[in-house]
Amino acid sequence: MARRPLAALLACFLGLPAVAAEPAVSPAAKAPSREEKARAYFTDTVLFDQDGRAVRFYSDVLRGNVVVVNFIFTRCTEACPLLTRRMNGVRRDLGDRFGREVRFVSISVDPEFDTPQEMRRFAEKQEAAHTGWTWLTGKKEDVDRVLARLGEVVASPGDHSTGFLAANVRTGHWTRIRPDASPAVVAQRVRELADEDTKHGTEGATGPSASR
Repeated sequence: MARRPLAALLACFLGLPAVAAEPAVSPAAKAPSREEKARAYFTDTVLFDQDGRAVRFYSDVLRGNVVVVNFIFTRCTEACPLLTRRMNGVRRDLGDRFGREVRFVSISVDPEFDTPQEMRRFAEKQEAAHTGWTWLTGKKEDVDRVLARLGEVVASPGDHSTGFLAANVRTGHWTRIRPDASPAVVAQRVRELADEDTKHGTEGATGPSASR
């Protein structure tokens, strides 16, 4: 598996240049906003959820949310069911903050097989079909584009990473979480991310800015 470090990807994102100002317009007026940079980086690539609905990756899935992201494929018989059970444990630990403050996003690394129907079937089998949990698939080139933005580049489905990405998209804070972290530990990390708005505010912070 070739997985690019998240920090390096976000550094590329943060390094997007401002639009050059025309002579009669101030540079500030032409500089893209943080949200515009985030949309440009993550892209509004159209994918499909478990109900077959078309969604734009940044605008409909990420924007304004606290998210936990993982990568799966429905023909996986060992790691993916285990990871999904772990995510379910995190969901239970979050209580009513799940779905209201925190959303889960599971992305197929085998989109040529994983239709929306297959994704829903897998979610239901794993007791993971919950409001606030989005299962994404789509055309392979579109899914690959999104995966690359998240640092996930796989030669074959079985090569995908088994860790989690967690983020407060509003503050721009992204972090990787080990796959062997307990649900309680993951949930606590996610609560800390969600509480960043209260501690630090959100002005000007709509895209990723750091990883730890």
